[in-house]
Amino acid sequence: MVMSLRVSELQVLLGYAGRNKHGRKHELLTKALHLLKAGCSPAVQMKIKELYRRRFPTKMVSPTDLSLPALHPVHPDVKLQRLPFYDVLDELIKPTSLASDSSQRFQETCFAFALTPQQVQQISSSVDISGTKCDFTVQVQLRFCLSETSCPQEDHFPPNLCVKVNGKPCNLPGYLPPTKNGVEPKRPSRPINITSLVRLSTTVPNTIVVSWTSEIGRSYSMAVYLVRQQSSSVLLQRLRSKGIRNPDHSRALIKEKLTADPDSEIATTSLRVSLLCPLGKMRLMIPCRALTCSHLQCFDATLYIQMNEKKPTWVCPVCDKKAPYEHLIIDGLFMEILSSCVDCDEIQFKEDGNWAPMRSKKVVQEVSASSNGIEGIVCFVKKTIDSCLNIFSLSLSLSLYIYIHTKKCRHLHASFFLIQRVCFFFFMIF
Repeated sequence: MVMSLRVSELQVLLGYAGRNKHGRKHELLTKALHLLKAGCSPAVQMKIKELYRRRFPTKMVSPTDLSLPALHPVHPDVKLQRLPFYDVLDELIKPTSLASDSSQRFQETCFAFALTPQQVQQISSSVDISGTKCDFTVQVQLRFCLSETSCPQEDHFPPNLCVKVNGKPCNLPGYLPPTKNGVEPKRPSRPINITSLVRLSTTVPNTIVVSWTSEIGRSYSMAVYLVRQQSSSVLLQRLRSKGIRNPDHSRALIKEKLTADPDSEIATTSLRVSLLCPLGKMRLMIPCRALTCSHLQCFDATLYIQMNEKKPTWVCPVCDKKAPYEHLIIDGLFMEILSSCVDCDEIQFKEDGNWAPMRSKKVVQEVSASSNGIEGIVCFVKKTIDSCLNIFSLSLSLSLYIYIHTKKCRHLHASFFLIQRVCFFFFMIF
């Protein structure tokens, strides 16, 4: 089919695919055939069919004319998981299957997309040069996932992935260290920002060449989106705007947990919960937890969102289960407790849903000592006076003993006065 195209049609095809469209006919034909051999996007295939129909309107097009292998569904009903820190503005390439040839292990395919004037304006006006490098808040985002339609898919990279955007290699997330010996390292699940490699032009299309290693029984899809990046402060404000959950929900959960189980030999009559965030070990400011969590312990929403901004895992720090942003709620009961209990870091829930502060033994001892301060001082004075009287009595007895013996031994007469002075000195001190 490509062999029958004229020079003008070959130039249109190569320009549409983002390739050099200058040269003689045999050069253009070689470039077009190389494009087919390397693997082209469904959009380029449709362009070839369109050019061929214009040249031969009455001739039917057969699949063998393209000399391409049979493809998976071009646009399978695949949905990717929503990313909290990115708002989707446009879909540049909808989720598209990565066509693979079962006869070859290493696969390669090509995609193309063009930007509208409005999209170019959105990207150009979002440049941020305040940091050390030029960043865009409106980005062109490349995502990969498994071709599964049962549920929204998280980002998943094909093995040995290599991406080139407009002929330039794209940086991919580094491999994570394997958790077990003999397991191949895996890239973290996250999107790829290709904005810096994209041509901000409305006339020249952008091309993406993807190469990977095929797997038996697994197929992958890719998609390209225009997104706007959001900060943790925006996500926190959105969480606040959802409102605070009614405290009665938490009280009902407390009563449910403390309800006696007739089949259990051990009855739980109270629950101890900390008012410190398990992430930063500091007092909670905005207590939250996920709707999917069964525990009462909360974590601080600000710190949790900030940590996921740097490394998005969205895992509950209490139970280690998934706690995605859309499932987070601010606990109204904990908000009441934090505002009314400012002098302790731990509380105890009771069977009726009420709570009481829990203080450590050291604090209790200090409070007890401060309340009994006057009695302690009086006791100390009494003991001091008794000690002084005992010392004075001892000094008198010793002086009398020495005085009696100095009459027989006059040379010890001076020692009597010395010892008496010493005893008097100790009496004055105590």
